[in-house]
Amino acid sequence: MKYDIIAIGSAARDVFLNSPEFKTIKDAQSPNGQDMTLPLGAKVEVKKVVFATGGSGTNDAVTFARQGLKTACISIVGNDINASAVIEELTTEGIDTSLFQKHNDDATAYSVILVQDGGERTILSYKGEGQHFESREVNFDGVESSWLMIGSLGGHLDLFEKAVSWATANGVKIATNPGTKELDLGLEKLKPLLKQCTVVSMNQEEAGGLLGIDFKNEAEIFKGMDEIIDGVFVMTNGHEGVAVSDGKNVYRAGIPDSPVVERT
Repeated sequence: MKYDIIAIGSAARDVFLNSPEFKTIKDAQSPNGQDMTLPLGAKVEVKKVVFATGGSGTNDAVTFARQGLKTACISIVGNDINASAVIEELTTEGIDTSLFQKHNDDATAYSVILVQDGGERTILSYKGEGQHFESREVNFDGVESSWLMIGSLGGHLDLFEKAVSWATANGVKIATNPGTKELDLGLEKLKPLLKQCTVVSMNQEEAGGLLGIDFKNEAEIFKGMDEIIDGVFVMTNGHEGVAVSDGKNVYRAGIPDSPVVERT
């Protein structure tokens, strides 16, 4: 089977909760200097609820499929109702899910996203089956693609290495937005993998943490990433939008104000 792009990463069932009661306070010990707070023991009214399929692999796959690209998704789910919802939604989007793994030892990943009116959000994430992504069960034999998009892999370095090795051996361009557990592996382990990627994306706090640089020091972050990455580095920054470096120039784009993102 030949695809335009294969997205490999997590799959989850998500619920978005929007409330003006989600407040922020300054906190010098917080990674980004702010915390979202809720009054302990109180009942907080939620103004809007949206259920959707989420996860790095599925979100990427839907994005590409909606651009008219022939897309496959490699991910892992449990044997439960949330797994059925994930597969059904991806199939409706025209995405090939034949490469999915389904396990019985844990539940499908689930996330609760708390969204402020201004668009900032905090995610409560249950990784579930996403932690059990097994490299040996991912089979690229007979699969062809122009691009490979690598998302969150539950921290499985062997799967990251296997995916990059397959792509480089077969002339497949690689884009990646590594998850938290991949970033926790540290720069030395990730550096040779990121070097093989045409596009690397992460948020500003993640990039600063990976490099050991204050996340507010954007110039130093771009300098450090440009030394590692031969291709394009994409850095998101919440409601501030995105900044992109091609190693020579930095380009910027804002985002529309939208408190809750829905698939329609």
